Amino acid sequence: MEPLILTLEQSGLPRAWVCIEEAITYHAKHMVIWSAGEHVCEYRGGIQNDGRRSRIETQSILTLRGISGAAHRPAVPALSNGLLFARDRQVCAYCARRYDMHDLSCDHVMPVSKGGRHTWTNVVTACRGCNTKKADRSPEQARMPLAYVPYTPNRHEHFILRNRHILADQMAFLLAGVPRTSRLHA
Repeated sequence: MEPLILTLEQSGLPRAWVCIEEAITYHAKHMVIWSAGEHVCEYRGGIQNDGRRSRIETQSILTLRGISGAAHRPAVPALSNGLLFARDRQVCAYCARRYDMHDLSCDHVMPVSKGGRHTWTNVVTACRGCNTKKADRSPEQARMPLAYVPYTPNRHEHFILRNRHILADQMAFLLAGVPRTSRLHA
């Protein structure tokens, strides 16, 4: 699998993961302000008027000029099972064991039927057995204390959770924006 390129807004915030071809397009359109990281790829084009072959190189981190998308992007990442399981490292919040993705489910700490909401701070990863045992009760009612506290990932954490094939220099950049208390540092 080809690595994805991390693009940043002018402010330095993560913008998107893009394929190498899209990164080359940004270079060709002169949208790259600066780049960092290891050399990823060189693309060769046609022959120019002066007889030289055109070529474009891209690195693993690109800062793009243009309108910042931060104003249009929600501050809190959308909640999905895949991101939830990644946040919790596929560890059940009740028995503290690690499971394969297909053996996990999303559990509402405070059940929706009891007024709980479907938010990052009210959901945890649970194995099917623990989720069934807890049923429609709070952890206290079920006598099943949480092994860890749920939290809302910030933008840098969200980008780490979304890509399973992050290059070392990209990971170093993203981890610099992750709170020291995050489980991603563990």
